Amino acid sequence: MKRLDVATLFDTLADRHSPTTAYFSRPLDIDPGAAAALGVADLAGLVEDASGWLAAAGAGPGDRVAIVKDNHWDIVLLAMAAVRIGAVPAPLAAHLAPATLGTLLARLQPGLAVLDGAAAERFAAVGIEPTARRVLLLDGPPEVLPGAVPLSDVRGRRAPAPRRRRDDEPLLVVHTSGTTGTPKLVVHSGATIVRRLIGFEARRWPVLSSRPDDTVAAATSFVHGRAFAWTASVFWLRPHAVGLIADHDPDRAGPFLREHPPTTLEALPATYVRWQHLARGEGGTDVFGRVRLYISTFDAVHPPAVRTFLAASGHRRPVWLQGWGQSETGPLTFRLLTRASVAEAGGRSPTTRDLGRPVPGRTRLSVVDPATLRPVPRGRPGLILARTPALGLGYVGEPERWAAKAPGRWWNTEDIGMKTRTGSVRVLDREIDSVPGMSCVEVEDVVDDRIPGVLECVVLRPAEGPPLPVVVTESGRLDLETWRRATADLPTMTDPLVMAWDDLPRTGTGKVRRPELRARLLGTPRCVPHPRTAGPEAAEL
Repeated sequence: MKRLDVATLFDTLADRHSPTTAYFSRPLDIDPGAAAALGVADLAGLVEDASGWLAAAGAGPGDRVAIVKDNHWDIVLLAMAAVRIGAVPAPLAAHLAPATLGTLLARLQPGLAVLDGAAAERFAAVGIEPTARRVLLLDGPPEVLPGAVPLSDVRGRRAPAPRRRRDDEPLLVVHTSGTTGTPKLVVHSGATIVRRLIGFEARRWPVLSSRPDDTVAAATSFVHGRAFAWTASVFWLRPHAVGLIADHDPDRAGPFLREHPPTTLEALPATYVRWQHLARGEGGTDVFGRVRLYISTFDAVHPPAVRTFLAASGHRRPVWLQGWGQSETGPLTFRLLTRASVAEAGGRSPTTRDLGRPVPGRTRLSVVDPATLRPVPRGRPGLILARTPALGLGYVGEPERWAAKAPGRWWNTEDIGMKTRTGSVRVLDREIDSVPGMSCVEVEDVVDDRIPGVLECVVLRPAEGPPLPVVVTESGRLDLETWRRATADLPTMTDPLVMAWDDLPRTGTGKVRRPELRARLLGTPRCVPHPRTAGPEAAEL
């Protein structure tokens, strides 16, 4: 296979006469022609043009380029343009609070910050100036940020020749979801993200890989490293079409999916939850009837949602690929779910927290005692440590935090889980959210499965006393007797608090920010993990 270079990915594909067409749920924000579809030659030209903009705005080799704009796939194209000129792109989620974005920019110290008008206005509204040597404003009035370079001033500038870099040099900075606080900034190199992650996915694997006749769709957070890896690996395999969904609101995404029905679909877990009504009934086959493969990452999806989407497919044997990993490591395990594996049987509620086995030949996992870091037997909960050649290079601005999470040769995922007798991994909770004697996330699975109309259940650990369940329902109401019957055999909890979907604080990937919700409802923002009593050498397993 010819070397995959993300800087010139679309140029290479155009030279190979790739037939892939990219369709957009709305035109790209940076596309001057506002086209609703582009071929790979058009995409190559757009990335080259954007690299000229960045260079003219002052970015050069080795500079970090922060990208803060509304969620759309052009974030990935801007990142590729930065790589093309030898810079290191750092996409940041525009939905983050200006103060949080200010913290991340202060850590990055970018040579150039690329902002859209909405992000610039949010900074200006709170009196925060983005920390960057120069600022490129993609749209909006330039006076919002005095000194910013408007895109019109650099559009049409000649692009410099593509620059190559060594595999061990920084290539991309990605940020974590930020479920437990301010997101961390992870540096990846060409070796970790291109050779180890993209290179692995860009091979033709049975069932999992894109095929020439596929329409591959994605509804994700395009600032995260997953979008970067997904783009390169999917386009490299040259499917018939790629659908890029910027707005996940079902009323907007639904018509696009009907016009371009996918055969494989990757979406955020929270997006799948919001789209369940699109998949139900006869209308579901209009939207998802051709899907042979669903993919979810970032978090597990509750069994009823998986069941609903698999039922909506008209494919004979559709499968659901559930991956578990982190921004720092890439995928660590994966599991294929089928209609049979998520079916209820004999009163048993299936769980999607069994996340499969480590990626063969690439990942090693160990479950250890949280206090001593000594291995525990299979079937006993503990802290999950991982070893993978795809581990990033470090955290920007937080080297001591990285060192604390990488004892010896192992990476501390900060997840509590267990290895089953068959060798698969069952993730039970984040360490700071864990409650002795129960798995909050498995309880959430059971609640979602037993009570129709529940969209989300979040079990919060208080400083003392029984956990508090927070429930989101389709109707906004929950019958207390129904709740008590459904949870009678579960660990003791308080009566539930019903909230609206939009009232839950979420990350850009749809995960609930449990510490923030806990602080709001219980006044306890953070539960302290088990103290460590062993040094890094204890993790050398």
